[in-house]
Amino acid sequence: MELFPYEPRKHQTEIVASVSAALKEGRHVVMESGTGTGKTVCALASSLQVALASGRKVVYLTRTNSQQRQVILELRRINSRAEVFGMGVQGRQSTCPLLSRDPELKQGNAEELSRLCSERKRRSLAGKEGGCRFYDAVLASDFDKVLEHCRRELPTVEEFSQYCDSQGLCPYELGKELLAHATVVTAPYAYFFAPFVREAFVDRMNVPMSELIIVVDEAHNLPDYARESRSLQLSMASLELVLKELEEYGDPEVAEGVSIRDVAEHVRSLLEEAVRDYVIEDDGLIPPDMVSAGLMQAFAITSRQLGIACKAMMTHGEIVRESKKEQGRLPRSFIFSLGAFLWFWLKMDEDCYVKLVVGGENPRFEGFCLDPSLACGFLHECAGSLHMSGTLVPLYEYRDSVGLPEGTTLRAFPSPFDPANRLVLYAEDVTTKYEEMAQDAEIVPRMEDYIVRCCNALDRNTVVFFPSYGLMDRFLEDKVLLRIRKNVYLEERGMPQAELMSTVQSFKQPSAQGQVLFAVMGGRISEGVDFPDRELQVALVAGIPYPKPTAKHRALLHYHEMKFGKGWEYTVKVPAARKMQQCIGRLIRTEGDVGVALVLDRRAKQFEDRMEMRAAEAVPNDLLAFFSSRGA
Repeated sequence: MELFPYEPRKHQTEIVASVSAALKEGRHVVMESGTGTGKTVCALASSLQVALASGRKVVYLTRTNSQQRQVILELRRINSRAEVFGMGVQGRQSTCPLLSRDPELKQGNAEELSRLCSERKRRSLAGKEGGCRFYDAVLASDFDKVLEHCRRELPTVEEFSQYCDSQGLCPYELGKELLAHATVVTAPYAYFFAPFVREAFVDRMNVPMSELIIVVDEAHNLPDYARESRSLQLSMASLELVLKELEEYGDPEVAEGVSIRDVAEHVRSLLEEAVRDYVIEDDGLIPPDMVSAGLMQAFAITSRQLGIACKAMMTHGEIVRESKKEQGRLPRSFIFSLGAFLWFWLKMDEDCYVKLVVGGENPRFEGFCLDPSLACGFLHECAGSLHMSGTLVPLYEYRDSVGLPEGTTLRAFPSPFDPANRLVLYAEDVTTKYEEMAQDAEIVPRMEDYIVRCCNALDRNTVVFFPSYGLMDRFLEDKVLLRIRKNVYLEERGMPQAELMSTVQSFKQPSAQGQVLFAVMGGRISEGVDFPDRELQVALVAGIPYPKPTAKHRALLHYHEMKFGKGWEYTVKVPAARKMQQCIGRLIRTEGDVGVALVLDRRAKQFEDRMEMRAAEAVPNDLLAFFSSRGA
C-alpha cells in the first residue's frame, strides 16, 4: 500500500494486495468491485507498484472522457507518495485543432484522418502550401518545456488541449511525443482493440507489448465492444455513394466485361432480395454463399476471379483516396469500402462470424463477429491485465468470453457502504414479457399507474429506466407525462452528448418536490453518470432488459451454447442482470446516499442470486416507509 494516497477503506488493502500479487506473477485478474471500493485508485496503486518495481508501464483503458479524467486526478494524489508521470490520450476527433475548425473533417474515421494528417505534415516538412500551421508550431516548439509543464501539472486531456491551444500547438502531435516519457497512459478502448492503432500506440510508448500492464475499466462493456470492432457492414446508402463516386472518378473494369458499377448494382439487387426474403422484424440470417454465389453467377466468374475483382476495386479506391488527400479533402473512398467488404465477406471464418441482413430505412449486409476473443488475443502478450467493473459476476463468463486463460484470478469485493441504505423491491403483478403483455391489456396501464403514483408520492429525484425506447414511447403516447405532477426530462434517441448532459444537469437541480428523468437501460445515463446525495434517490425499473430475440442474438446464443454449454446464461440472463445492476447502482455513489429501486416485473425474482431484493407489498407506501426508516 506504499502508493495508496488515502486512509484505506474496507476491502481496499485486500484489493491492492490481491491485484499486485497476480500482476507481479504476470497473471490476469477479473474483478468485480462494488461502489465505494475505489476501483480507479486501487487499480493504479496496485498496477503501478508492480510497474515501478519492474520498469514496466501501465495502460489504463476507459470508455469515457470522464473516466480518463478520474485516472489523472487519482494519479495526482499518488504523486504525493511517489513521482510518476502519466497522461491521457484521445483520438484526432477530440484533439486535432484543424478538426474543430472544419466540420467536414470531423466526419472522418481514424484511418482517414491519419492519412490526411500525414499528407499535411509531409507538406509542412517540405515547406509546401497546404500544410498544418499547428504542426509547424510543434516543429518550432521547445519540447523540453512542454514535457516539464506536463510532469509538473499532470494535465487532463482537456487541460492539455487548452494549454496547447494557448500556444498555437497541436495537442495530438505533442501527445504522441510525450508517450515515450509516461509511465501511465490512459486511453480509450480503441487504442488497443483496433490492431493498426495499437501497433502505432505501443511503438510510440517505446516498449514491447510484454512490458505493458493493461487495466480495462468498466470491463462489462468489453465483450460487446470487441465483437463490434471485428464486425463489418455494407449498407444501401453506402452503395449509392459508390455509384456517386464512380461518376467523379471513373468506372474501370474489374473483371472481363464487368465494371465496378456492375458489381455495386448487383450487390444492391442482392441486398433488396435478402431484405425481401430473409428479414423477420429487424434482421435475418442469410445463406452464407448468397452474395458470393450471386455475383459469380451473374458475371460468370470463379471465386478466384471474384477475389481479384475485389482487390481491383480496393486499388481503384486507393487511387481515389490519394487524389482526395492531395486536394486536402477527407481521403474516403466508398469504392474501396465496397471492395474491402466483399473481400472480407469471401474470407470470413464462419465458425466465428454470422452473415446477416438487417432491415430498416437503410438496410445492410452485416458480417457479425460472435467471438470477442478475436479482438482480445493481444492480452496474452502483455505483462498482465486487470479487468474490473461494478457488475462482472459471474466472473468466469467474462473470462471465457474475452478468452483469458483458466489461471486468471477471479475476485469479487462488495461495496463497503451500509447495505441497509439501499432497498430493492419488485412488483409481482406486472411484467414486460411479450406473451403476457399481448394476452393481458391491463399490464401496461398497471405499470404506468405504479410509475405515476411513485413519482407523485415521493418528493425525491426519480429516474424511470425503460428496457427500450419502444416501451418509453408507449408510455409517452399514453400521455403518462400529463399525470406526473413535476418536471419530467427525457433521454431521447440520438441525443447529442452536450444536450444530454444539459438535460441531466437540469434534472439534478435541487427541487422541493423532486424531479423525474426517463432513461433507457444500457444507455449513457444508466452507466456513465453519477448522482450523489439527493441527485437521485428512486429508480423505477420498467421491466427486465432481456435482449430482443433477433437473428443476431439467436446466433450469439447458439454460438455460446456450442462453445461453453451456457448459451442462455451468457447471452440472456447475464446481460440483463448487468443492465439492471448498472441502473440500480446509480442510487448509491457515496457513503451517505440512501435510495430505493422498484423493478416493475415479477421475473426480477430470478435475479435474487445477483442482488438482495424482495417483493413489494404496497406501492408507493413501501418506498415511503423505507425513507422514513432511514431518517432521510
